[in-house]
Amino acid sequence: MGRVAGKVAFITGAGRGQGRSHAVRLAEEGADIIAVDICRDFETVGYPMSTPDDLKETVKLVEDRGRRIVAVEADVRERGQIIDAMDRGIGELGRLDVVVSQAGIAALGGEPALQAWADGVDTMLVGTINTLHAAMSRVGEGASLIATGSAAVFMGTGGVAEPGADPGGAGYAYAKRALSDFVHELARNLAPRNIRVNAVHPTNCNTAMLQSPGMYKAFRPDLENPTREDAEPAFPAQQAMPVPWIDPVDVSNAVVYLASDEARYVTGMQLRVDAGSYLKFQDFHA
Repeated sequence: MGRVAGKVAFITGAGRGQGRSHAVRLAEEGADIIAVDICRDFETVGYPMSTPDDLKETVKLVEDRGRRIVAVEADVRERGQIIDAMDRGIGELGRLDVVVSQAGIAALGGEPALQAWADGVDTMLVGTINTLHAAMSRVGEGASLIATGSAAVFMGTGGVAEPGADPGGAGYAYAKRALSDFVHELARNLAPRNIRVNAVHPTNCNTAMLQSPGMYKAFRPDLENPTREDAEPAFPAQQAMPVPWIDPVDVSNAVVYLASDEARYVTGMQLRVDAGSYLKFQDFHA
C-alpha cells in the first residue's frame, strides 16, 4: 500500500514544475489527483506559463502510474473557479483529503510594475487563501492542507535601498511571507477539527521560474542581460550546502510526508527544504 493510498489530492499549479512533481509523487504513493493550472501567460511575467499540453502531460504521467486524475484549467485568483474545479473533482473521485496550494509566479522586474505586484500577490497570497478556504468545508478529519512558501521568507529584508524599484519582486517576497503567517493562523483554527495545515519552503528549485531572465538578473545584478551560464555560479550563494538548486521531487517528498498519516500530528509547521539556506541567514532561536 502506498503512503497516501485511497486519498484524493487537489493541486494547483499542476501543469509542470513542482506542481506536476507533487501530482506524480502523490500518485506513485496511491493518491488520485485533481490537477489545476491556469495554462495562460501573464503579461507581467518574463517567462512562459504552462500550457494546456503541459497539463495533458501531467494527466498522462498520473494515469501511467495507475491513478485517476481530473484536470481543470482554472485561475487561483478567482475563488469561484477553484470551487468549481474542486467540486468537479470531488464529484468524479468521491472525496477530498489533501490540498496543495502550489501555484506561483515570479514577476521580477515585471511591467506594468504595479500590475506585477498585483499579479504576484493575487496568485500566491490570494490564490492560497482562495484554495485553502474553498477546501475547509470540503475536507474532513485527518485532512492535510499544504501551501508552498519560499526560503526567501527567512532571509530577512535587510532594509530596502530603493523602495518601489521592483514591485514585482517585492510582491513575490511579501506574498510568501504573508501566506506563511496565514498558514500558522489557519492551522491554529483548524487543529481542534483534526485538520492539519502546513507550509513547505523550497530554496532555489530547478524549474522554469528559476531558469528565467528575471531570476538570472536577481542573482547577477552586475550584468545587463545575464544568461543561465552567468547566473549558475551565483546560485549556490543562497544555500549552505554546496548546490545551486534542489529538484522538484525533493519538495514533493516533503509534500508526500505532510499529506500522509505519518504526519498525522504535524500541523502549523514551516518545513524548509532549503539545502541549509536558513542557516546562512538566521541564528538559532526557539
